[in-house]
Amino acid sequence: MSACKRSALCFLLLPGLIQTPLSVTAGKILIWPGEFSHWLNVKVAIDELIARGHNVTIVTHSATPSVKTAQSQGYNVDIIQVPYTKQDYINNLENFLKYWIYDVQHDNIIQTSLKIKEILDETTEQNHALCRELFGREDLLEKWRKEQFDVLLTDPMLMCGDLLALKLNLPFIISLRFSFGSSMERLCGQLPTPASYVPAVSLSYTDQMDFPQRVKNVLFNLFQDFLFTLLTTLKWDPLYTECIGKPTTLCETMGKADIWLIRTYWDFEFPRPLLPNFKFVGGLHCKPAKPLPKEMEDFVQSSGDDGIVVFSLGFMIKNITKERANTIASALGQIPQKVLWRYTGEKPETLAPNTRVYDWIPQNDLLGHPKTKAFITHGGTNGIYEAIYHGVPMVGLPLFADQPDNVNHMKTKGAAVMLDFNKMNTEDLKQALNDVINNPSYKESIMRLSRIHHDQPMKPLDQAVYWIEYVMRHKGAKHLRVEAHNLTWYQYHCLDVAAFLLSVIALVVFIFVKTCKWLFRKCCRKTAAKSKKE
Repeated sequence: MSACKRSALCFLLLPGLIQTPLSVTAGKILIWPGEFSHWLNVKVAIDELIARGHNVTIVTHSATPSVKTAQSQGYNVDIIQVPYTKQDYINNLENFLKYWIYDVQHDNIIQTSLKIKEILDETTEQNHALCRELFGREDLLEKWRKEQFDVLLTDPMLMCGDLLALKLNLPFIISLRFSFGSSMERLCGQLPTPASYVPAVSLSYTDQMDFPQRVKNVLFNLFQDFLFTLLTTLKWDPLYTECIGKPTTLCETMGKADIWLIRTYWDFEFPRPLLPNFKFVGGLHCKPAKPLPKEMEDFVQSSGDDGIVVFSLGFMIKNITKERANTIASALGQIPQKVLWRYTGEKPETLAPNTRVYDWIPQNDLLGHPKTKAFITHGGTNGIYEAIYHGVPMVGLPLFADQPDNVNHMKTKGAAVMLDFNKMNTEDLKQALNDVINNPSYKESIMRLSRIHHDQPMKPLDQAVYWIEYVMRHKGAKHLRVEAHNLTWYQYHCLDVAAFLLSVIALVVFIFVKTCKWLFRKCCRKTAAKSKKE
């Protein structure tokens, strides 16, 4: 082949070669995961990384309620022994859920603050114990150094993963959802959050705020930042300094993250500024529906043209009060659809023949079934994304944490109706279901969001794995971190520049006034002298 032909062939092949993503073979990845739904998201990424030939090691604790520690899972597991049991860990969470869902409405703000502080202090102490046990294991730290991992993936639901990366001198990636747009990203990740159109988490505002809402949004952000700074200064910065052996802070350490994987996307979020190292991977766990178990499929098919409703409050809510269960069951019994309800409590007295309760349901497969008409959800991000993926309108019954904010996003985008779990009656739930099933606008809105979700250059899971491998290939991604991390707060807001410019303006005004006064006095003297002569 002539040189000319070879050059032409290379020219034709070059675009394809450029567009082919680079891969990393047999990389070593260390994982510091969160629990519950946080673990499910990371587990999906872990499975894909293993399928692509990577070696994965998970660091977890002896009280983990989520991580399967058997080596047969396909990943290596190193377990940190902690001075509390799995039941202690779960009990603290259940106490928080019970209080927040049922009791908080009966207490005043002081009682609520004290109770939540008590529960959060217990959670923090458990996390502190885990961190101390982790950094007390010199044998494991040395083992991990010898392993020469390429990257660490961490979820700040459990703190100290970032500190472990610093200790092992590894680039690290943060996987996050709960507080997108709140203090952690704002103060630690330096994510721009203009209060004029980026609503604070939990205020249930949209990006279109009137003046009173913007005032409240600004004040709420300041209050949130104050509490976050106070909490980290009192509870976490001393521990981080103790574990690393030199003065450091939680935010300083988290700010060293190479990539932040944010588990949402523009189908969910309102438009807002992002940084180069913040990457959307919302819905990475979603996948096409698989066939249902035969008994369940028969029940679904028996619904005829009316279809089915899928109902789940997530796997962390094991039980609800008898009164609430009867209210819900009564409403479900008055709709023509068949209902599949994930529920492990005492069977409600008002349970109708059209409703079946299950300890567990294949939620993704049910939402992807052609007979599914609506999804009753607590508003967890995973469930909402499965509904977006399959195009199923929702009735939201948010319970705690980010769930009210999540459901409000779907309500604002026209894809859901939101109800108060404790205040709704039978007629409210029945009417909400009739609305989302029979009003075509809800189906049209969720299908629009579904099209946006599917219309991406890469699937969310591929996106997550790509950026993990990207950090491995480049030994980090510091070139994507903004210089804001190295600025003081007054430099970031250009307050020093403003002070300088104001000083210059003040000096110019001062000189101008002094000059005018001098000229005025000189002019007056001349006038006086002339008058005297005359």
